[in-house]
Amino acid sequence: MSKKKTLLVIVGLIVLALILSQVPPIKQRLSWRVEIVKTYLRGIIYPAGPVPTAMPSPTGSNNAPTPTSRVAPTAGGDQAAPPTATPEPLPAQVSLPVPEYELQGMNNCGPATLTMALRYYGWDGNQYDISDIIKPVPQDRNVNPDEMAYYVRNYAGWLRAEYRVGGTPDLLKRLLAAGYPVIIEETFHFDTPYWPNDDLWAAHYMLLTAYDDASRVFTGQDSFYGPDQPISYDDLDENWRPFNYVYMLIYLPDDEAELQTILGADWDEDANRQNALAASQAATASHPDDAFAWFNLGTNLLYFERYTESADAYDTARNLGLPQRMLRYQFGPFITYFQANRIDDLLTLTQYALQRTPNSEEALLWRGWARYRQGDIKGAVTDWESALHHRPGYPDAQYALDFVRN
Repeated sequence: MSKKKTLLVIVGLIVLALILSQVPPIKQRLSWRVEIVKTYLRGIIYPAGPVPTAMPSPTGSNNAPTPTSRVAPTAGGDQAAPPTATPEPLPAQVSLPVPEYELQGMNNCGPATLTMALRYYGWDGNQYDISDIIKPVPQDRNVNPDEMAYYVRNYAGWLRAEYRVGGTPDLLKRLLAAGYPVIIEETFHFDTPYWPNDDLWAAHYMLLTAYDDASRVFTGQDSFYGPDQPISYDDLDENWRPFNYVYMLIYLPDDEAELQTILGADWDEDANRQNALAASQAATASHPDDAFAWFNLGTNLLYFERYTESADAYDTARNLGLPQRMLRYQFGPFITYFQANRIDDLLTLTQYALQRTPNSEEALLWRGWARYRQGDIKGAVTDWESALHHRPGYPDAQYALDFVRN
């Protein structure tokens, strides 16, 4: 073969490869592998040490707040919160109809899990209908519960969505027994490292559809591992704890009264957070070396704008040790340290988070606010524009840009 023909063949193969690389299934696989390589190289450049420990608190307190008891406050002024019905004995086993399974695409466990929950009620879309709205960039590694609830309320408006924190296995069983599958956020462990010294810890969503007291097992629809995955009662509690025991419900409007009865005082968001706060305070008292208990305490205190106490709780969690990817999924420390004027801590944590996840729009947002507080307006604007690049339409970043430009 002549050199000219050889060159034409090579060019033809390159063109064919470029064309094939744009075919969606091939493009997705290639993109995922490129991300793996980039992530590993970044881990070499920025070694993955532990989450930075806290700087000395200006208050010097580092004390947990005074415990508060579980309450059932009023909702809407003089209206009492929905009463909790006397619980009926639960059946020993419940198994709900399993919706059509959805295998997740890249970084798409949230949309894929939500897809299965919506299909339980007859929705006929797929994960990409959801991700195109709430995470249009496939490399976005995190979807928050409020983003999933936003999708349901605005794009599947004949259904409703609510999420709460401080759930318990007993509550999950009561919801399943009443016919409601439940989405939870839980711990996920990678099989292979994504960087040197990777602790392999990550977050994941799962749709629970069954339980069995005899075997002490829940059954979940897992968008990564497959349908009908067993998870023991003990493992569920252990894996659920790092995420403040958050749970999400999708339901028909006519079922809201029944759900109010099942949740009781926890239907009211303030009461739910007060109860979660009391539970996290009790957890830190009984297990003072549990970093996740302290992290949950900080998050629940943040809800009530108790910023100094929240910062103290987060300080303790950091000093005890948190997983390397923790700040990919939960951003309470960013807000708390900003509000407590702990800007050095905020910069340290956001920089660490961006070394692990450089496209995290939340870390970019709050590093921008830290820079703004320090008078670096140009640096803040750069971060906020980058956040919008990685999460098109991100309202918090757009607000920040509008704030400094107006």
